[in-house]
Amino acid sequence: MSERNSIDLSDPVAIAGTRLLDAPRELVWQAFTDPKHLAQWWGPNGFTTTTSAYECKPGGVWRFVMHGPDGRDYENRITFEAVEPPKRLVYRHGGEGDVEPVQFRTTVTFEDIGGKTKLTMRGVFPSAAERERVIKDYHAANGMMQTLARLDDYVSKLAT
Repeated sequence: MSERNSIDLSDPVAIAGTRLLDAPRELVWQAFTDPKHLAQWWGPNGFTTTTSAYECKPGGVWRFVMHGPDGRDYENRITFEAVEPPKRLVYRHGGEGDVEPVQFRTTVTFEDIGGKTKLTMRGVFPSAAERERVIKDYHAANGMMQTLARLDDYVSKLAT
């Protein structure tokens, strides 16, 4: 991987992705925490996202559907645990039977690098077997890298 874009699978229960984005931290934070922006870039290549509920605060919930290029809909629920603008988000993904059967906890950090932003996403799964299942069944590692690339493209356009 390049210095701009990397994936780290060295922890058997985690997937971590890092990307250096060509936009200031406050703009990247807005793109990551405003559903009108999220709809423009969230998800791997070919996916679109529809949000039905969004409250970015501790205990707040983001309910959304990721629409796959094959026509399949993926129901998702994220519950925010920590919201520290513009530095850090912590959220839990998953819930009851009305969402995809994927449980993990993610920490997203936004580091100011002289007008650019180093964004790191680290998702931690309940077990190594669960992480491997999500990589195999959902292509989660590649999906994370594609999602971060889409974010980079989006915020780069907004920054100019």
